[in-house]
Order: sequence, then C-alpha cells, then structure tokens
Amino acid sequence: MRFGRLRNLISVGIGVCGVAGAAWAEPAPPGAQNSSPPGATVYFVDVKNGSVIAPSTTLHFGLRGMGVAPAGLAKDNSGHHHLIIDSELPKLGEPIPNDENHLHFGAGQTEAVVTLPPGEHTLQLLLGDHKHVPHSPPVMSERIKVTVQEPGTPGGAAQRHPSPPGAKVYIASPRDGGYVSRTPLIRFGLVNMGVAPAGFAKANTGHHHLLIDTPVPPLDKPIPNDESHLHFGAGQTEAKVSLPLGQHTLQLLLADENHVPHDPPVMSKPIRVTVTASGHGPRARSRRHRHY
Repeated sequence: MRFGRLRNLISVGIGVCGVAGAAWAEPAPPGAQNSSPPGATVYFVDVKNGSVIAPSTTLHFGLRGMGVAPAGLAKDNSGHHHLIIDSELPKLGEPIPNDENHLHFGAGQTEAVVTLPPGEHTLQLLLGDHKHVPHSPPVMSERIKVTVQEPGTPGGAAQRHPSPPGAKVYIASPRDGGYVSRTPLIRFGLVNMGVAPAGFAKANTGHHHLLIDTPVPPLDKPIPNDESHLHFGAGQTEAKVSLPLGQHTLQLLLADENHVPHDPPVMSKPIRVTVTASGHGPRARSRRHRHY
C-alpha cells in the first residue's frame, strides 16, 4: 500500500476486527460459501465515482436485501462489511485478507472514518459471512475512484459553497435552558435549504453537524469528526446523543458534501441544557400559604 499505515476510526470504537492464525490461510472448502438472496446490494451512501473528499472522511455503508451480523455469528442472509482500498478484489472463495488494503468491520459497523493521503484512490465494499468469506453470488459494490485533497488546495474539499439568503438552522428541541436525560433526542430544524447526505453535491443543500461543548471550528476547513463534533452525513434530522451529568452547550452547523461550512455559514445559536439523572429539573417549591 503506497501510503503506509492507514488509520481507521470506527464510530463505536477504534480498530479493525480481525481473526488471527491459520484461518486466513485456509481456503473455504468447496460449497462452503453462504448463498446471497436475489437482489442483495451493498453500496456507499456518502460518496460516488469521481467524488472529491477530505483526507479524513466518514463513509457510510448501505445494504439492501440482507442484514448485518458480526463476524463469528452464523445467520442466513446476513454478513458484515469489508472495505477494499486501492486493491483488486480478493479470491472470492477464500476468507478476505485482513490488512491495510482490506479493512474488516467485524463488529457489524455500518460507518467508519477513513483517513487517506492526498491523491487518487479506489474504494469498494465487499460483504463477507461469519468467516469473512464472500457470499455466492458475491455482494459487492461498484469500484469507485475518489480524489483526496488537503483543505485549502485549489478545487479541493475546503472550497466553500454559497448559502442562499435567509438560510437558517436551529435546534427544535430541547429548548435553551432546559433539562434533559443522559441520552436526549436532539431535533434539527432547517429553513430555506435542503438536506443532502455527505458526498452528494447539490446546490443549496447540506447535512447537519452538532457541536457539543466546543466553539465553532474554522469555517474554511472540513469540520472535525470527534466526540465534540458529531457528523450526520446520512442526512439525519434528529439524533440521540450521550451526555454526562451537568451543563452542556449545543450548536448546529450545516456543511456541504465535504463537511465544509457554507459561506456565509449556516449555524444555530448555541443553547445550554442541563443533564440530570431523571431528565427533569429540581422540584418546584411548595407554594406558601397566603395570609389574610
């Protein structure tokens, strides 16, 4: 792999699920491949052939006609995702290799933050069964080409799209100053613009990012993807988040297909919420009896 070690950050943890030992060297016995149902399809939600992406990009994996199950769990019509980077398809009758060109998502992940160096790269999804063996017939996406460009380069991911007059994003709930539980449902509101998933370029659209206890990031660069900057690149308009007890600030920031804020930026006013164990505020004091 010409770009050295690839850093793969998973939304539910860090690392790639693999299997050690001789299991990777032994081909599947004849007839051992699990069958896939007619019409089963795997695809990229965020990116398409020819997309320009930032060096650190969230990829969402789509699947139709089958279910997702973790490695090691044998279940009909199910499998887990494998991402092939800058490599041809492996032998379809053998376990998929586990290396920097073949990333395994054996915990059942359906998205990942992948970091790539600048330049052209190829990406392809391939579903594998509980033993990492492709199905028969194989369930695989189109092999697409993407261009990775550093923020600020001409024509790159940091070019800002204009936002239309009157565009506005806001937190529909909870309210400013409200009390919430540890896992509140945050609802996003948007006026005079449309919602489109990450990787999909369309004028006057974007996708939501939730800033938690952090100032607004640089507006001429892709929004960071970490516990303080949550990305909703599949086009979500609401989400449950996890917050510790205490006071927190929440703010929405819309961004384009490459996670870059628009010009002028479309962002909400920050609100403050208080997380309590019950999700409610302190009980109101009993009213005093009036004296006549």
